[in-house]
Amino acid sequence: MSTAETIGFIGLGVMGGPMCRNMAKKHPGRVLMLDRDAAALAALSDTKAEAAASLEALAAQAQVVFLSLPGGPQVEAVSAAIAQAARPGTTIVDLSTTPVALARSVADRLKARGLDFADAPVARTREAAQRGELSIMVGAEAAVFARVKPLLHYIGSDVTHCGEVGCGQVVKLVNNALVFEHTLALAEMMVIGERAGVKPETLLSAVSKGSGDSFVLRNHGTKAMLPRNFPEKAFPPEYVLKDLDYVLQLAADIGVRPAVAELARRYYDAACRQGLSGRYFPGVIEFIEKGGTSDDGQAKV
Repeated sequence: MSTAETIGFIGLGVMGGPMCRNMAKKHPGRVLMLDRDAAALAALSDTKAEAAASLEALAAQAQVVFLSLPGGPQVEAVSAAIAQAARPGTTIVDLSTTPVALARSVADRLKARGLDFADAPVARTREAAQRGELSIMVGAEAAVFARVKPLLHYIGSDVTHCGEVGCGQVVKLVNNALVFEHTLALAEMMVIGERAGVKPETLLSAVSKGSGDSFVLRNHGTKAMLPRNFPEKAFPPEYVLKDLDYVLQLAADIGVRPAVAELARRYYDAACRQGLSGRYFPGVIEFIEKGGTSDDGQAKV
């Protein structure tokens, strides 16, 4: 596949907008973009990305179509619409986080129409998306991965082929579950440390120099929980619950009961219903500070 061919990008949200910007900046060919929000399109008006007239128009012109959508239902619906308008040989690359089974089902349906599919969910922060330094976990046939890898490097510094279709989602869901669980553990320890007389900034600085250091500590802890910076239009607990539900669905499919993920889900669900809804998910520390557990250690629901 020539890197000068036309690519399409659907979904210009918190992560999609920066990703599309990097593609428009780095790709030598045309870049078509689509989003329901006119403001999201306007935010990229200083790039060469062109607003497509419709989803069908974008699908008919692009050789590779990237999706950055809220979740499984949207990916399924948009992929079905693309299949009606795209030419055989078109490749759809889903950068969203979806259920593993759905990724494989979508791939099968697209393949029946002569279209290729790769699940390529992304990890790291919005700032990493802006810098083009995301970690991308790809599930695809080897030939499809080889075709899209150069394009993925427009937005990611680390692009890993995890296996066949669906394997990218497996790795992404594991990644996210670990982040959500670790954020809870860190929040709990920050509350304990402060009430035991250690300033939170001192605690994080000291732990960051030891074996308790982590990405979550240096990012979610230092940049969000320490300054109590939990903005709206970031990654809210509603998205946490969606991803944890996908993890629990996958675990059930393979006969595993993930008790820690179940506990994390109870915490985020309770926090969401007690004031954190719509705000950046590390705000769960506020729920813990207010005593958001019962005597048996379970989140109050």
